[in-house]
Amino acid sequence: MLKIQVNKSQTLTGHNDCIYALAEGGDPRFFYTGAGDGMVVEWDLDNPKDGKLVAKLPHSVYALAVDKQRNLLIIGHNFEGIHVIDLEANKEVWSLKLTDQAIFDIKVVGDEILVGTGDGVLVVIDILSRAVRKHIKLSSKSIRVMDVALGKKHLALGLSDHSIKILDLAKDFEPLANLTGHSNSVFALGYSPDESILVSGARDACLKFWDSSNYSLSENIVAHMFAINYLSFKEDGNYLVTCSMDKSIKVWDSKDRKLLKVIDKARNAGHGTSINKVIWSTYSQDVISVSDDRTIAIWNIKENNL
Repeated sequence: MLKIQVNKSQTLTGHNDCIYALAEGGDPRFFYTGAGDGMVVEWDLDNPKDGKLVAKLPHSVYALAVDKQRNLLIIGHNFEGIHVIDLEANKEVWSLKLTDQAIFDIKVVGDEILVGTGDGVLVVIDILSRAVRKHIKLSSKSIRVMDVALGKKHLALGLSDHSIKILDLAKDFEPLANLTGHSNSVFALGYSPDESILVSGARDACLKFWDSSNYSLSENIVAHMFAINYLSFKEDGNYLVTCSMDKSIKVWDSKDRKLLKVIDKARNAGHGTSINKVIWSTYSQDVISVSDDRTIAIWNIKENNL
């Protein structure tokens, strides 16, 4: 039997408002956070206590993405657009006014930046020309989360209209599938590292596993007490973590789809309020979480066979 041991190695502070955005750097030793205070901060896993301010914006930041090829940080600036930071030079190199809506997620695919907005529009930006290539209206409701299966060239989008839409990147965003089943906004979405499954989590507190060969539903789990805000796979694909408005992080066996560990305030001195994002670091193999409580936690997660 497998036993998961959890140790909180760090609590990082510095933001003055709820932390909403979290992204791993092109060099995964670094990660980036964005918050309601408009601050974007770089953190170094080898020296985690000293955050470095990268940008300070007038509105909250819900979304961050890293262009690993060019070492650029793309910041989603709510009610405005995007700011692009050269991480080597530590300065803004360009920006685009895109929307008067919230920006909930950003992904970089090849030479394009994909921005999901609060009015259901996917904005496709060409990085080389620094211009909008196209707008794709997917819904009247928000695009909340996106993930990319690079091998399949599939883009999955979770929306506040309760659907998950799959678009074909090889055919200029042609629709492939429309997945229904959640009864509320889809906030969490992730392809497994081998791209065989797509996992979704929603405000309905359910975790759904979809077979990505035909996008049929293979499993539904009532996983949390309240909304599932985000999920992240471990690099080897064996485990995934979910985080929730119920103030807990849960570790799952992604093959058996079994709950292995609950991380919360009572058991592990966890976060005191909603946990908004979580990533499984490819550098340290630790789990990083950010919360409405304005803190960042770093969790060392080990497996022991009993």
